[in-house]
Amino acid sequence: MVTPAAKREAVAHLEGLFEVSQRRACDVLGVDRTMVRYHSRRGDDAGIRERMRALAADRRRFGYRRLHWLLGREGVAINHKKFRRLYREERLQVRRRGGRKRALGTRSPMAIPQGRNQRWSLDFVSDAFACGRRFRIFAVVDDFTRECVRLIADTSISGMRVVRELDWSIAERSRPAMVVSDNGTELTSMAILRWSKERDVAWHYIAPGKPQQNGFIESFNARLRDECLNETIFTSLAQARSVLAAWRHDYNHHRPHSSLGNMTPAEMAARSAGQPGWGLTPNPVAITPTQGHQQGLRLYS
Repeated sequence: MVTPAAKREAVAHLEGLFEVSQRRACDVLGVDRTMVRYHSRRGDDAGIRERMRALAADRRRFGYRRLHWLLGREGVAINHKKFRRLYREERLQVRRRGGRKRALGTRSPMAIPQGRNQRWSLDFVSDAFACGRRFRIFAVVDDFTRECVRLIADTSISGMRVVRELDWSIAERSRPAMVVSDNGTELTSMAILRWSKERDVAWHYIAPGKPQQNGFIESFNARLRDECLNETIFTSLAQARSVLAAWRHDYNHHRPHSSLGNMTPAEMAARSAGQPGWGLTPNPVAITPTQGHQQGLRLYS
């Protein structure tokens, strides 16, 4: 008998089995009567627990830190240690999925943008409908604010389609100084070459087999798959586009981002736009890896 609860059970067992008083049972077991007679006056926090369960049901891949942050935004003041205790008692822990591959070998620091629209990262993600037919998702992320600039689903996305989506993104926001991507066929086509030269946008290709050089979009892809694609059964292209549009809005305006100090990407964008001189002086960083592989490659000379 170690815990107070176990000692109370033992005292109650002796009282019922041998029909002795509580005083006698405590003397036999060497248990303090004040501990046995104590009744906790701690509240059950029913309202907080109910709201916590509702948030966890809505955000199934959020851990206790993000849930605590969301609850704080609703005006609920609760210590993070108490919140974690309630979180464990409600058994809301998020189970980690599978094993994650880790890059081996040395890494060189990646140039970090110091302002909005300084650099966009883009990539493709694939998924499948319930019938088994596959479709693709074209994603564009602003590396500074972490905003999802574009999230387009279609059964086929060519280089010309990529150009059109980038033009629409520029019309909504502004022209980026640089775009980073892998070496996919859609992203190395003549349409991309012509577009980057006409728009005067530097296009940097990462080294083959080095996705960690495009870490911002890879991190976004992991969140997209974990929180949206793996949680949804897609039945049609229209439904996929609707779900992705809703998730993109939630990601940009409501989802806290830990690397931004738990601000949302939209809040980060508003903050950077509202402060004079924000991000206008880039910090010096190390050169991108592999000296022989097209450092800061531009598609035009």
